[in-house]
Amino acid sequence: MARATSMAISHPPRSHEQWMRSAIAEAVKAESKAEVPIGCVIVRDGRIIARGHNLRETSQDPTGHAELIAIRKAARKLGSWRLLDTALYVTLEPCTMCMGAIILARIPTVVFGCLDPKGGAAGSLYDLSDDARLNHRVELVPRVLESECSSLLRSFFAELRSRKRIAAAH
Repeated sequence: MARATSMAISHPPRSHEQWMRSAIAEAVKAESKAEVPIGCVIVRDGRIIARGHNLRETSQDPTGHAELIAIRKAARKLGSWRLLDTALYVTLEPCTMCMGAIILARIPTVVFGCLDPKGGAAGSLYDLSDDARLNHRVELVPRVLESECSSLLRSFFAELRSRKRIAAAH
């Protein structure tokens, strides 16, 4: 299971819900484009420096995950691939690809909304955040606004299944 540590971060924990609400707003943008509603923001010094939401279907790009989009934007904004002193907020537990990018970008803190038992790499299925074989560790803060985040995903997939049933019946 994902763990939270006592590592110091550059923003107080009380703001986690505030930043997660911004990630949820990004997820809603994804949903409006018929994308899986996953959103992400990256925060540094009390400000959002990058935003992203899923664009896999729109771009037909398997790497079009919210986290990767936000990481690329943050790196461009900071002029560095090292995203030190940042925190990444995402509505769904990151997958292995995204956790790999988080580790490579040296992001110290990941705050996520709901668990992903089918593909999560921050404690559910795998835990890459604290693997001694890797050169970077990530502090995890799981389940922030979990019910709101999981509700977005449940509603999206229920609607998708309903549309498929209707299409199959015709």
